[in-house]
Amino acid sequence: MSIELRHLRCFLAIAEESSVTRAAARLHLTQPAVSRTLAALEKHLGTRLVDRSTHHLALTAQGHVFRDKAAAAVAAFDEALDPARLRHWPLRLGYAWSALGPYTTPLLRRWEREHPDTPLELLRIDDRTAGLTRGEVDAAVLRGPVDTPGLVTELLFTEPRIAAVTADGPLAARATLTLADLTAGPVILNTVSGLTTLDLWPPSARPTTTLTVGNTDDWLTAIAAGRGTGVSVSSTAAMHPHPGVAYRPLSDAPPAQVVLAWRAGAGHPGIGQLGALAREVAAAQ
Repeated sequence: MSIELRHLRCFLAIAEESSVTRAAARLHLTQPAVSRTLAALEKHLGTRLVDRSTHHLALTAQGHVFRDKAAAAVAAFDEALDPARLRHWPLRLGYAWSALGPYTTPLLRRWEREHPDTPLELLRIDDRTAGLTRGEVDAAVLRGPVDTPGLVTELLFTEPRIAAVTADGPLAARATLTLADLTAGPVILNTVSGLTTLDLWPPSARPTTTLTVGNTDDWLTAIAAGRGTGVSVSSTAAMHPHPGVAYRPLSDAPPAQVVLAWRAGAGHPGIGQLGALAREVAAAQ
């Protein structure tokens, strides 16, 4: 059998809804039809994409890999047939948090002046690569080392790391903090799109307790509620102010790299110009 776009759309609906029933309703199909489409796709690929052995449907390891590839293929197809994109090809720039920090607005304004025929769309996507591997964006602003296969990166600038603490807590009274100061209580980690891991601390002095969240909003809320502390970069203080969170410099944490990333191979022709302008804007501030 041949695989068609409908097979990919059906699988993506199942992956996003975590339910064949809800996927069928979303696609306006019957549940048996969706199940047959999934079975045909799995037979063609020779592997199971979905684990049906639990009460809650879940993707297998192969299913997670195929989901990103299927999403990229569907996004490319939809983009190619979008009439608006034939007239003006927008450059979609993804980010998970903080974007380009204080350089974000100057970059957007200069791009609009200098490239009026290429709209720059800034999209926040809570994902490790800000939607890049799934084809949701053309390029992405990422932080830290990026070792995802198939991605090309270019260093834009570096920025210092900071601590985020409860605004009315004892650590907020200090002008500067160290990594060791944060280990007395839980450290809150954004494991979906964040940069910080326990590897930031020396092996002998790592936090003993962590709390994981899935996005920046939940990270800020947890810190403001006094559930723990966090580590981020200086751009976060500018882009994500919160009345319940105080940001303080970290004297012993290494700076973080801010890179522009894109998929290897043919891509949007404006990516090179975007990288050059981002570096120029950062250097001028």
